[in-house]
Amino acid sequence: MLAPSSPKKLIVFSTIAILFLALLSGLLAYALLRAQPAPLVTFSTIKGEKISTQSLLGKVVVVNFWATTCSVCVKEMPSMVEAYHQFHAQGLEFVAVAMRDDRPDYVLHFARTQQLPFHVALDLQGEAAKAFGDITLTPTTFIIGRDGKIVQRYVGKPNFKDMQALLAQALSAPAI
Repeated sequence: MLAPSSPKKLIVFSTIAILFLALLSGLLAYALLRAQPAPLVTFSTIKGEKISTQSLLGKVVVVNFWATTCSVCVKEMPSMVEAYHQFHAQGLEFVAVAMRDDRPDYVLHFARTQQLPFHVALDLQGEAAKAFGDITLTPTTFIIGRDGKIVQRYVGKPNFKDMQALLAQALSAPAI
């Protein structure tokens, strides 16, 4: 391919090349994330249960890293509860993982007063956050497909309309 000869053509050519490379790298990053299996982690819930990502294979799972001190996390929790109620009967499981520095008594109080219907886990040693990619920002939410692979990662408050559409799509996939 011949290089453009005028400055305007050079700018257009360069812009197109940059956009193409950005698109290509974005698609590559998306493909790599989609193919990434969820880490093998065992969560310890506030009810004393042990739940592993391995035991959740065949279900669509939301893993939400949050903290009682995170105002965005607290504000988004009713939308998480709504999504859980909307999709649980179709095979959705949900684990809200309180971050390492969150006081267990605060987490327990929040879960009780907000009547959280899903699993609430404490990550006292930070092992789950580390396994999911050294999570330090809350909220960080993962959608895991029935095959145990990460479908989506949200840092910050998700667009819940988009998240619900993604959950519906993931739940429509055949069980493994």
